[in-house]
Amino acid sequence: MIRGLTSLGIETVEYRDGMDITGGRFSSGSVESFGDHRIAMAFAVAGCIAEGSIEITDTDNIRTSFPGFVSLMNSMGSNLKVRS
Repeated sequence: MIRGLTSLGIETVEYRDGMDITGGRFSSGSVESFGDHRIAMAFAVAGCIAEGSIEITDTDNIRTSFPGFVSLMNSMGSNLKVRS
């Protein structure tokens, strides 16, 4: 999460057992989900308020854990696109 937040312009401080999120505005960028559907979906939601587009890599796991996620997000006004 720290890597993703930082790469998108959010100020963070990492500790051995946690983190502080100081704040900022989500900018465009690329985030690696490391195969974790929770990270992928969290950054997809963050993309709704980002000042640009966010590319999230390694997202095949979303189809397994929440098959309707992309359709649901897009029905609420998001503009998620899945690349093969």
